[in-house]
Amino acid sequence: MKHLIVYAHPNPESLNHAILDTTVNTLKKNGHEVVVRDLYALDFQPVLKPEDTEAMKAGQTPNDIKTEQEFISEADAITFIYPIWWTGLPAILKGYVDRVFAYGFAYAPGEEGIIKLLKGKKGLIINTHGTPNEVYDEIGMTAGLKITSDIGIFDFTGIETVEHLLFGSIGYLDEEGYKGMLNKVEDTFNRHFS
Repeated sequence: MKHLIVYAHPNPESLNHAILDTTVNTLKKNGHEVVVRDLYALDFQPVLKPEDTEAMKAGQTPNDIKTEQEFISEADAITFIYPIWWTGLPAILKGYVDRVFAYGFAYAPGEEGIIKLLKGKKGLIINTHGTPNEVYDEIGMTAGLKITSDIGIFDFTGIETVEHLLFGSIGYLDEEGYKGMLNKVEDTFNRHFS
């Protein structure tokens, strides 16, 4: 199976990077082909500009967008790994979605509503945040985050979300707490992509 990981964290020493490494190692151990698109390392340009839209309308998708779309087209499964900042996606990842999950590529209008052009792909999302999970659960933030990404991005384009892991209290846990998170990541990928 071809697995695409879209990764968005600027610090190579972060927990998110340890999650990325665990994900890649688990998938490779299970025989999957893995491509990582590290948006910060790529210096991905996240701003959707008018000239991008005009070029795509004219059938001349800009090269940086076309490259990412090719990776998505070739993937059987797509994983997003990113921290929750200000209750949402980091700007670089939001811009990736704005530019790459474009009209005519990821979705299109149909007589009965939206045509989901990325059907047949599996999706998995892993998030970290500083707030305890119990607080996010209680105030409805966990549900909100799942709606905006699982439904608003993946389901809207036809990608089937198989799991969404949210790890809270980052920065406040001991080493065992972080090891437990990495073990859960490994178990999750073994369960869905063994």
